[in-house]
Amino acid sequence: MRSVFSIQITILTVVLAVFTYLYGLDSRFAPKNGDEYPYMHIVRMTAQSNHWLPLQSEMDGIKNTKPPLLFWQGIASTGWAKDWSLEALRWPSVVYTGLCAFLLSLTVGRFSGDVKKGMLAALVWLSFFSTYRYGRPFLADPAEVFWLNLPFLGLLYWKSSAFESKWIFPICASIAIGFALLSKSFAYVLPASFALGLWYWGWRKWNVIDSVRCDALKLVGIGILSLAVFALWFILDPDPTGVWREFVLGENAGKFDARSSSYLLDLLWGGDSIWMLLVTSLANAGLFTFVLISALVQSWRQRHSADLEEKLLWLLVLAFFLVFSLPSQRSGRYLLPVMPALATVIALHWDRLPLWGFRIALGLQLGALLVVSWLGWNLQAFAWGSSAIFNGFGELTSRISNWSYPFWHWLILGATIFTVFMALFNKAFAKLGALLGCFLCYCVLTSSIAPLEGALGRYDEATIKKVAGQEIWIPCDYRAKDEEYRLLLPGALLHGYLAKDAYDVKELTNNYHLVAVHVPQGKEIELCEGCRLIGQRVEMRARQTDEEMKEILRGRIGEFLFVNEYLISSPVGKVAADGERAPSSRDACR
Repeated sequence: MRSVFSIQITILTVVLAVFTYLYGLDSRFAPKNGDEYPYMHIVRMTAQSNHWLPLQSEMDGIKNTKPPLLFWQGIASTGWAKDWSLEALRWPSVVYTGLCAFLLSLTVGRFSGDVKKGMLAALVWLSFFSTYRYGRPFLADPAEVFWLNLPFLGLLYWKSSAFESKWIFPICASIAIGFALLSKSFAYVLPASFALGLWYWGWRKWNVIDSVRCDALKLVGIGILSLAVFALWFILDPDPTGVWREFVLGENAGKFDARSSSYLLDLLWGGDSIWMLLVTSLANAGLFTFVLISALVQSWRQRHSADLEEKLLWLLVLAFFLVFSLPSQRSGRYLLPVMPALATVIALHWDRLPLWGFRIALGLQLGALLVVSWLGWNLQAFAWGSSAIFNGFGELTSRISNWSYPFWHWLILGATIFTVFMALFNKAFAKLGALLGCFLCYCVLTSSIAPLEGALGRYDEATIKKVAGQEIWIPCDYRAKDEEYRLLLPGALLHGYLAKDAYDVKELTNNYHLVAVHVPQGKEIELCEGCRLIGQRVEMRARQTDEEMKEILRGRIGEFLFVNEYLISSPVGKVAADGERAPSSRDACR
């Protein structure tokens, strides 16, 4: 590590990591979880009520789905929904992730005695795909990970002062854990308290009696005070019974219900088994999964000579894993708070780790880069504006842009492929190259979909102005999908119909006055008499059939991976909108 990781290279890697997390922050296609749109909906509806509480929602059964801290964050960052954009909603998540990485770097650098090792721990954590996927979007995970790690980082940083503190550290830890509970769930008090108990036990040299005598009251106090912070939600909310019913009983207690025939069967077999929890937890490392496995093996072999700090990190991971093995719904996402600890294990053993884990990471990176290159080449060659698609719509034809990449996309792609190849064939550069490759691959992934963020995938300004204030029906395949369309058609009044009906142009125009429909690439749209095209764009498809996937692999990517979306005004639908004929379905986005 010392021969490759100079302080200059480390700083350049930090700059690359920062750029990676900021690049494409406002992208609709950024890696994320589907919960982002329902959370956006709750923020928007609550902001429109001009009150912090109670939380508001038009979705059936989804209102108190998470504690209010996340939604208050969204209200504040968007100025009560006046600055409504993905960037405004997401930047606090990046700040939380950046602060956690910074504190992790300081802490590991202090107890290891090596500043570069501390920076390496932060960079490895940021290189994990789970950090990139959940640490940028508008989700509860960034705040949860930051606040839960704060007490443990404090113990590692101050050691004796924190472990022996009778009041100051326990109170600070209670507040931090309380904010974590107020960000995600009160259930996190269990693994956090359990892990703290194990840490105090380790600090007392594994003497149970001393630990109980000196630290039991601290742990009880931390648990009670952190729950008291969470209980502020019940005190401040005008509808505490709704919070109890929807969040405590529905969102949390429901996770202990048997997923199949019995709790024991779920524990040992199937997608929610304890073995799947182990696999998905390791997979949180993404491209570095096998590097993590090699680090854990190395750490286990050297466990007898390991420092106390490394043993405490193991106890933190073990505590969270054991606690989240208990619910019948088990997910590696629940273990995101321990990923900084696992990244630290990698950093501590970095110079002694075998190269096979890094070479697997480089192989995965190279495979992903070749696929992205092949997709980009085929998409750029596809005739997006051909007459077969837009014949007869002269005014609209000129508005369609081809799938074209700027020069810097190919520059980034070429530089990334060169870096990965260099690392594969140069042992001295393998580890650093694998780390750099993670960040560069994320940049390539973002830039490869960038054309859909431009004219090709958006309605033009004339269309947006024309439909402002009007009711539009859009295809909806997920709760609150209309929140995405609010970014595409700001000012419109949006309603959802089932996405599976998006190709039935005749039925849709018979029922709705203004409707967005889908037409396969290469096919002309058949309009009803009196129907008018208001606007059009290209949208990415989901859930292709097996035959369509085979055609995509043969190179017909644009034809089967994307559809043309047309915004149509229908005089027949106008009659239905006026009440003489009722629409065929209720709002599918709700």
